[in-house]
Amino acid sequence: MDITTASPAVEGITHHTAAVNGTELHYVSAGATGSPVLLVHGFPETWWAFHKLIPLLAGRHRVFAVDLRGFGDSDNAEGDYGSATSAEDLHHLIAHLDVGPVHLTGQDISGGTVFRLAATHPEDVRSFTAIEMGLAGFGLEALADVTHGGSWHIGVLATAGIPELLLTGRERELLGEWAFPAMTAVRGSITDEDIDEFARTYARPHGWRGAVGLYQSMLSEGEEIKALAKSRPLTVPVLAVGAGGGPFTATTIAQVAAGEVTSVQLDGVGHYAALEAPERLAAAILDFLKGVDADS
Repeated sequence: MDITTASPAVEGITHHTAAVNGTELHYVSAGATGSPVLLVHGFPETWWAFHKLIPLLAGRHRVFAVDLRGFGDSDNAEGDYGSATSAEDLHHLIAHLDVGPVHLTGQDISGGTVFRLAATHPEDVRSFTAIEMGLAGFGLEALADVTHGGSWHIGVLATAGIPELLLTGRERELLGEWAFPAMTAVRGSITDEDIDEFARTYARPHGWRGAVGLYQSMLSEGEEIKALAKSRPLTVPVLAVGAGGGPFTATTIAQVAAGEVTSVQLDGVGHYAALEAPERLAAAILDFLKGVDADS
Protein backbone atom coordinates (compact mmCIF):
# COMPACT_ATOMS: atom_id res chain seq x y z
CA MET A 1 0.00 0.00 0.00
CA ASP A 2 1.29 3.45 -0.90
CA ILE A 3 1.44 5.89 2.01
CA THR A 4 2.84 9.24 3.06
CA THR A 5 5.01 9.64 6.14
CA ALA A 6 6.54 12.44 8.16
CA SER A 7 9.91 11.80 6.50
CA PRO A 8 11.32 14.61 4.34
CA ALA A 9 10.40 14.10 0.71
CA VAL A 10 13.10 12.74 -1.62
CA GLU A 11 12.46 13.04 -5.35
CA GLY A 12 11.83 9.68 -6.98
CA ILE A 13 11.33 7.79 -3.71
CA THR A 14 7.84 6.54 -2.79
CA HIS A 15 6.61 5.13 0.53
CA HIS A 16 4.68 1.92 1.07
CA THR A 17 3.58 -0.53 3.74
CA ALA A 18 3.28 -4.30 3.59
CA ALA A 19 1.52 -6.58 6.05
CA VAL A 20 3.84 -9.58 6.36
CA ASN A 21 4.66 -12.23 8.96
CA GLY A 22 2.37 -10.77 11.59
CA THR A 23 3.69 -7.21 11.38
CA GLU A 24 3.47 -4.17 9.11
CA LEU A 25 6.68 -3.03 7.45
CA HIS A 26 7.31 0.39 6.01
CA TYR A 27 9.55 0.46 2.96
CA VAL A 28 10.46 2.84 0.17
CA SER A 29 11.08 2.19 -3.50
CA ALA A 30 12.71 3.90 -6.46
CA GLY A 31 13.70 2.98 -9.99
CA ALA A 32 11.63 1.32 -12.68
CA THR A 33 14.01 -1.11 -14.39
CA GLY A 34 16.96 -3.35 -13.67
CA SER A 35 17.60 -6.11 -11.18
CA PRO A 36 16.18 -5.50 -7.68
CA VAL A 37 18.23 -4.27 -4.73
CA LEU A 38 17.02 -4.54 -1.12
CA LEU A 39 18.78 -2.23 1.36
CA VAL A 40 18.69 -3.10 5.07
CA HIS A 41 19.78 -0.54 7.67
CA GLY A 42 21.61 -0.90 10.98
CA PHE A 43 21.59 1.13 14.22
CA PRO A 44 20.89 3.93 15.03
CA GLU A 45 19.29 4.06 11.62
CA THR A 46 16.19 3.54 9.51
CA TRP A 47 15.69 3.42 5.73
CA TRP A 48 16.75 7.09 5.82
CA ALA A 49 20.36 5.95 6.15
CA PHE A 50 20.15 5.22 2.39
CA HIS A 51 18.29 8.32 1.20
CA LYS A 52 21.38 9.65 -0.60
CA LEU A 53 22.35 6.25 -1.99
CA ILE A 54 18.98 5.18 -3.38
CA PRO A 55 18.80 7.73 -6.25
CA LEU A 56 22.34 6.81 -7.29
CA LEU A 57 21.38 3.15 -7.61
CA ALA A 58 17.90 3.69 -9.04
CA GLY A 59 19.14 4.69 -12.49
CA ARG A 60 20.14 1.08 -13.12
CA HIS A 61 18.12 -0.92 -10.59
CA ARG A 62 14.79 -1.22 -8.87
CA VAL A 63 15.66 -0.26 -5.32
CA PHE A 64 13.84 -1.02 -2.08
CA ALA A 65 14.85 0.05 1.43
CA VAL A 66 12.98 -1.29 4.43
CA ASP A 67 12.47 -0.25 8.03
CA LEU A 68 13.01 -3.46 9.97
CA ARG A 69 10.27 -4.33 12.44
CA GLY A 70 10.49 -2.03 15.44
CA PHE A 71 12.44 0.60 13.50
CA GLY A 72 11.46 3.71 11.57
CA ASP A 73 7.81 3.75 10.57
CA SER A 74 7.35 -0.02 10.75
CA ASP A 75 5.13 -1.59 13.38
CA ASN A 76 6.59 -1.91 16.88
CA ALA A 77 3.79 -3.63 18.77
CA GLU A 78 4.72 -6.13 21.49
CA GLY A 79 6.39 -9.21 20.04
CA ASP A 80 9.67 -10.84 18.99
CA TYR A 81 12.29 -8.50 17.52
CA GLY A 82 15.19 -10.90 17.16
CA SER A 83 17.19 -11.38 13.99
CA ALA A 84 15.51 -14.69 13.09
CA THR A 85 12.09 -13.06 13.08
CA SER A 86 13.38 -10.06 11.14
CA ALA A 87 14.90 -12.41 8.55
CA GLU A 88 11.53 -14.08 8.07
CA ASP A 89 9.97 -10.64 7.69
CA LEU A 90 12.34 -9.93 4.80
CA HIS A 91 11.58 -13.29 3.21
CA HIS A 92 7.88 -12.49 3.25
CA LEU A 93 8.50 -8.92 2.05
CA ILE A 94 10.41 -10.18 -0.99
CA ALA A 95 7.51 -12.52 -1.77
CA HIS A 96 5.05 -9.65 -1.30
CA LEU A 97 7.04 -7.47 -3.70
CA ASP A 98 7.38 -10.38 -6.15
CA VAL A 99 10.89 -9.27 -7.10
CA GLY A 100 13.15 -12.05 -5.88
CA PRO A 101 15.90 -12.95 -5.98
CA VAL A 102 17.29 -9.60 -4.82
CA HIS A 103 20.71 -8.10 -4.46
CA LEU A 104 20.65 -8.16 -0.65
CA THR A 105 22.57 -5.27 0.93
CA GLY A 106 22.85 -4.88 4.70
CA GLN A 107 24.93 -2.94 7.15
CA ASP A 108 25.92 -2.85 10.79
CA ILE A 109 23.68 -4.72 13.26
CA SER A 110 21.44 -6.06 10.48
CA GLY A 111 24.20 -8.60 9.79
CA GLY A 112 22.51 -11.41 11.68
CA THR A 113 19.22 -10.71 9.92
CA VAL A 114 20.52 -10.59 6.36
CA PHE A 115 22.88 -13.54 6.83
CA ARG A 116 20.03 -15.64 8.21
CA LEU A 117 17.88 -14.68 5.22
CA ALA A 118 20.60 -15.67 2.77
CA ALA A 119 21.30 -18.93 4.60
CA THR A 120 17.72 -20.05 5.17
CA HIS A 121 16.14 -18.70 1.98
CA PRO A 122 18.88 -18.77 -0.67
CA GLU A 123 16.22 -18.58 -3.37
CA ASP A 124 15.59 -14.97 -2.28
CA VAL A 125 19.16 -13.76 -2.76
CA ARG A 126 20.99 -12.97 -6.01
CA SER A 127 24.06 -11.41 -4.34
CA PHE A 128 25.10 -10.34 -0.84
CA THR A 129 26.67 -6.99 0.04
CA ALA A 130 27.88 -6.30 3.58
CA ILE A 131 28.65 -2.72 4.61
CA GLU A 132 30.47 -2.12 7.90
CA MET A 133 29.06 -5.41 9.17
CA GLY A 134 29.98 -8.00 11.77
CA LEU A 135 28.37 -11.26 12.83
CA ALA A 136 27.83 -12.88 16.20
CA GLY A 137 30.11 -15.86 16.58
CA PHE A 138 32.76 -14.17 14.46
CA GLY A 139 33.96 -11.44 16.79
CA LEU A 140 31.04 -9.03 16.88
CA GLU A 141 30.32 -9.72 20.54
CA ALA A 142 33.66 -8.17 21.45
CA LEU A 143 32.16 -4.77 20.70
CA ALA A 144 30.15 -5.14 23.92
CA ASP A 145 33.28 -5.66 26.06
CA VAL A 146 33.87 -2.22 27.56
CA THR A 147 37.01 -3.44 29.34
CA HIS A 148 38.69 -3.86 25.95
CA GLY A 149 37.39 -0.82 24.10
CA GLY A 150 33.83 -1.95 23.43
CA SER A 151 30.85 0.39 23.56
CA TRP A 152 28.54 0.91 26.53
CA HIS A 153 25.43 1.27 24.37
CA ILE A 154 25.26 -2.43 23.49
CA GLY A 155 24.74 -3.52 27.08
CA VAL A 156 22.24 -0.73 27.63
CA LEU A 157 20.17 -1.65 24.58
CA ALA A 158 20.31 -5.36 25.30
CA THR A 159 19.03 -5.01 28.87
CA ALA A 160 15.25 -5.24 29.16
CA GLY A 161 13.63 -2.01 30.27
CA ILE A 162 16.80 0.08 30.41
CA PRO A 163 16.55 1.82 27.00
CA GLU A 164 13.04 3.07 27.83
CA LEU A 165 14.17 4.14 31.30
CA LEU A 166 17.30 6.00 30.24
CA LEU A 167 16.76 7.07 26.63
CA THR A 168 13.12 8.10 26.37
CA GLY A 169 12.95 11.83 25.77
CA ARG A 170 16.67 11.98 25.02
CA GLU A 171 16.63 10.46 21.54
CA ARG A 172 17.93 13.50 19.70
CA GLU A 173 20.67 14.16 22.24
CA LEU A 174 21.83 10.55 22.07
CA LEU A 175 21.92 10.44 18.28
CA GLY A 176 23.01 13.99 17.57
CA GLU A 177 25.58 14.46 20.32
CA TRP A 178 27.01 10.94 20.63
CA ALA A 179 26.07 8.17 18.18
CA PHE A 180 26.58 9.89 14.86
CA PRO A 181 29.43 12.28 15.82
CA ALA A 182 31.38 9.47 17.48
CA MET A 183 31.58 7.35 14.31
CA THR A 184 31.50 9.91 11.49
CA ALA A 185 34.66 10.95 9.64
CA VAL A 186 33.32 13.15 6.83
CA ARG A 187 32.51 16.54 8.33
CA GLY A 188 29.07 17.88 7.49
CA SER A 189 27.85 14.66 5.87
CA ILE A 190 25.19 14.03 8.51
CA THR A 191 22.93 17.04 8.83
CA ASP A 192 20.52 18.32 11.44
CA GLU A 193 17.72 17.15 9.15
CA ASP A 194 19.17 13.63 9.23
CA ILE A 195 19.35 13.64 13.03
CA ASP A 196 15.81 14.98 13.28
CA GLU A 197 14.51 12.21 11.03
CA PHE A 198 16.26 9.40 12.90
CA ALA A 199 15.26 10.85 16.27
CA ARG A 200 11.63 11.21 15.18
CA THR A 201 11.22 7.49 14.77
CA TYR A 202 13.17 6.38 17.84
CA ALA A 203 11.03 8.81 19.87
CA ARG A 204 7.84 6.91 18.99
CA PRO A 205 6.26 4.96 21.85
CA HIS A 206 8.25 1.70 22.08
CA GLY A 207 10.68 3.17 19.55
CA TRP A 208 13.64 1.18 20.88
CA ARG A 209 12.10 -2.28 20.45
CA GLY A 210 13.79 -3.04 17.15
CA ALA A 211 17.24 -2.09 18.40
CA VAL A 212 16.74 -3.97 21.66
CA GLY A 213 15.80 -7.13 19.76
CA LEU A 214 18.78 -7.07 17.42
CA TYR A 215 21.31 -6.34 20.18
CA GLN A 216 19.86 -9.09 22.35
CA SER A 217 20.22 -11.42 19.36
CA MET A 218 23.80 -10.30 18.83
CA LEU A 219 24.75 -11.34 22.36
CA SER A 220 23.04 -14.73 22.21
CA GLU A 221 23.10 -16.10 18.67
CA GLY A 222 26.82 -16.71 18.10
CA GLU A 223 26.70 -20.48 18.15
CA GLU A 224 23.64 -20.56 15.91
CA ILE A 225 25.21 -18.21 13.35
CA LYS A 226 28.41 -20.28 13.34
CA ALA A 227 26.38 -23.45 12.76
CA LEU A 228 24.48 -21.79 9.91
CA ALA A 229 27.72 -20.58 8.35
CA LYS A 230 29.16 -24.08 8.51
CA SER A 231 26.13 -25.83 7.02
CA ARG A 232 24.91 -23.10 4.69
CA PRO A 233 27.71 -20.70 3.76
CA LEU A 234 27.04 -17.90 1.30
CA THR A 235 27.25 -19.28 -2.23
CA VAL A 236 26.13 -16.15 -4.11
CA PRO A 237 28.60 -13.42 -5.16
CA VAL A 238 29.65 -11.40 -2.11
CA LEU A 239 30.87 -7.83 -1.69
CA ALA A 240 32.35 -6.58 1.60
CA VAL A 241 32.58 -2.81 2.05
CA GLY A 242 34.75 -1.48 4.84
CA ALA A 243 34.98 2.14 5.95
CA GLY A 244 35.59 3.26 9.54
CA GLY A 245 35.85 -0.36 10.66
CA GLY A 246 38.73 -1.10 8.29
CA PRO A 247 39.03 -4.76 7.23
CA PHE A 248 36.66 -6.05 9.93
CA THR A 249 33.78 -6.57 7.49
CA ALA A 250 35.86 -8.37 4.87
CA THR A 251 37.51 -10.58 7.50
CA THR A 252 34.13 -11.51 8.95
CA ILE A 253 32.31 -12.19 5.70
CA ALA A 254 35.19 -14.26 4.30
CA GLN A 255 34.52 -16.75 7.11
CA VAL A 256 30.90 -17.30 6.11
CA ALA A 257 31.25 -17.36 2.32
CA ALA A 258 31.97 -20.48 0.30
CA GLY A 259 33.77 -18.59 -2.45
CA GLU A 260 35.86 -15.51 -3.01
CA VAL A 261 34.74 -12.23 -1.49
CA THR A 262 35.13 -8.96 -3.37
CA SER A 263 36.41 -6.34 -0.94
CA VAL A 264 36.31 -2.54 -1.13
CA GLN A 265 37.77 -0.15 1.45
CA LEU A 266 36.46 3.43 1.63
CA ASP A 267 39.37 5.25 3.23
CA GLY A 268 38.66 8.49 5.05
CA VAL A 269 35.05 7.48 5.67
CA GLY A 270 33.50 6.69 9.04
CA HIS A 271 30.97 4.02 9.98
CA TYR A 272 28.02 5.57 8.13
CA ALA A 273 29.26 5.05 4.59
CA ALA A 274 25.92 5.53 2.84
CA LEU A 275 25.53 8.96 4.42
CA GLU A 276 29.19 10.02 4.39
CA ALA A 277 30.28 8.86 0.93
CA PRO A 278 27.19 7.88 -1.09
CA GLU A 279 28.84 8.42 -4.47
CA ARG A 280 31.84 6.24 -3.65
CA LEU A 281 29.65 3.57 -2.11
CA ALA A 282 27.27 3.62 -5.07
CA ALA A 283 30.16 3.27 -7.50
CA ALA A 284 31.44 0.19 -5.65
CA ILE A 285 28.00 -1.41 -5.46
CA LEU A 286 27.08 -0.66 -9.08
CA ASP A 287 30.35 -2.08 -10.37
CA PHE A 288 29.84 -5.24 -8.34
CA LEU A 289 26.21 -5.66 -9.38
CA LYS A 290 27.07 -5.08 -13.04
CA GLY A 291 29.44 -8.04 -12.90
CA VAL A 292 26.93 -10.22 -11.06
CA ASP A 293 24.14 -9.47 -13.52
CA ALA A 294 26.42 -10.02 -16.48
CA ASP A 295 27.39 -13.44 -15.19
CA SER A 296 23.75 -14.27 -14.53
